[in-house]
Amino acid sequence: MKYVLISGGVVSGLGKGVTASSIGVVLKACGLRVTSIKIDPYLNIDAGTMSPFEHGEVFVLDDGGEVDLDLGNYERFLDVTLTKDNNITTGKIYQVLVKSVLEKERRGDYLGKTVQVVPHITDAIKDWVQSVAAIPVDGQEGPADVCVIELGGTVGDIESMPFIEALRQLSFSVGPDNFCLIHVSLIPVLGVVGEQKTKPTQHSVRELRALGLTPHLLACRSAEPLLQNTKDKLSQFCHVPVENILNIHDVPNIWHIPLLLRNQNAHHSILQQLNLLEKATSPALQQWTKMAETYDNITDSVKIAMVGKYVGLTDSYLSVIKALLHACVALSLRPSIDWIAASDLEDDSAKSTPQAYATAWETLKRANCVLVPGGFGDRGVKGMMLAAKYARENNVPYLGICLGMQISVIEFARSVLGLERANSVEFDAQTPNPVVIFMPEGSRTHMGSTMRLGSRRTLLQTPDCITSKLYGNSAYVDERHRHRYEVNPDVIRTLEEAGLKFVGKDETGNRMEILELPSHPYYVGVQFHPEFKSRPARPSALFLGLILSATGKLEAYVSRRQNGS
Repeated sequence: MKYVLISGGVVSGLGKGVTASSIGVVLKACGLRVTSIKIDPYLNIDAGTMSPFEHGEVFVLDDGGEVDLDLGNYERFLDVTLTKDNNITTGKIYQVLVKSVLEKERRGDYLGKTVQVVPHITDAIKDWVQSVAAIPVDGQEGPADVCVIELGGTVGDIESMPFIEALRQLSFSVGPDNFCLIHVSLIPVLGVVGEQKTKPTQHSVRELRALGLTPHLLACRSAEPLLQNTKDKLSQFCHVPVENILNIHDVPNIWHIPLLLRNQNAHHSILQQLNLLEKATSPALQQWTKMAETYDNITDSVKIAMVGKYVGLTDSYLSVIKALLHACVALSLRPSIDWIAASDLEDDSAKSTPQAYATAWETLKRANCVLVPGGFGDRGVKGMMLAAKYARENNVPYLGICLGMQISVIEFARSVLGLERANSVEFDAQTPNPVVIFMPEGSRTHMGSTMRLGSRRTLLQTPDCITSKLYGNSAYVDERHRHRYEVNPDVIRTLEEAGLKFVGKDETGNRMEILELPSHPYYVGVQFHPEFKSRPARPSALFLGLILSATGKLEAYVSRRQNGS
């Protein structure tokens, strides 16, 4: 197994995840099999209980792992299916490895030795990395050729010290031909001077070397391309050959980054360090080139109203944004996402913040389609219902995901069935009309890893529904879930008699997965999260349907699919 470690310096948020994913893309384009690991130094067991405002979205894997959003980048870029063990956190180390080490100590397995972080915990981290790296993630048998490891945080953070030491030991144990370290750093330009400053990167590399790791390549983030004298200075003071100093400057879209690395011969430097030049081929990135250039040349756009709770941080909905991008590019469109804070649509906002209220409604009414994504808690719920009602009554294409589906059920029960107090027990535990209930198997005492998580099968009830047609008339779909509330089975008959149809159910037939409004051009709600399995070359069927309907092309598309053309 060959290892490529991506570390970061100077500041966080430099795009190590995209850099790691892009390096994986280039190596895969060279004919190598690639897997990925993300190390997060925080004490949380996983990302499941973390606020989207603080850490961005929680990405869900097939096995139910709630992981860092960078694993979403890995899956989208590399087209692989990762496991929860591909995301290592300090919390997992404490929960699993430290417990294991302490149990061995109690049994006397260490024969009287002093048990310490080094070597006992670091050895356990190394073993975890090597065992996870050997798990195939691309559908083929046997381990991958290269494992790309992203070390979260910034060099010098006290939280990451055990991981850095473990990775230093790993680099020594596997040998220089099997380990390549790429350090991502920032080259700022001070406004007054206008000069590209290398000193922050120099200090960052010095810190890394003091910890026993010497970078083989530098990946320098900057607004503009690096000047040659900047590269020369970095080479001199960081002990990295000039040809191994990569510049990842700002680009029109992230699909250019693998091409940027290829154009700087990053693959050659990495393959040379890993002694893989004879095994690898020249990188075949025709598909990436086509995607990047296609997007650059698109002029038409579609307006999408995103009505959510966490619109202050777009990373909270990163996979939804990417799924919209994939669907739009497939139709030669640019997604023009208008963010609407759901609470701004509410009547209370009209009194407290009238300008925000007016702007929110104006934005909603000029949109070509409406999307209500997932979320938790009652803030903004009334605004989401108003958005769902507007889309339903005005024949505006609507897609509700997870909470967005539940919102559409509550709104329909109130507006069509006349159940004015219909609600979810999440928002009103005493509601006389609980149309959304807590799942019986859920935990009321623990939050982490207690939801219905991961890939679950949904059986489509009829081939005549729009969802079935978008999924290619499949009898079932496997999509990823993350929820602890569900539509109340006791109200299904009443809702369906009023016109709302549940066209997708779980294998028991009691859990509602997909709803449609047949009288509407495109009114779809799903309990699962289709955005997590969307890929650049394979957009999610439901996101594609939303954009097709928004542009008046859905019927023609479905007709062509039905006729096999």
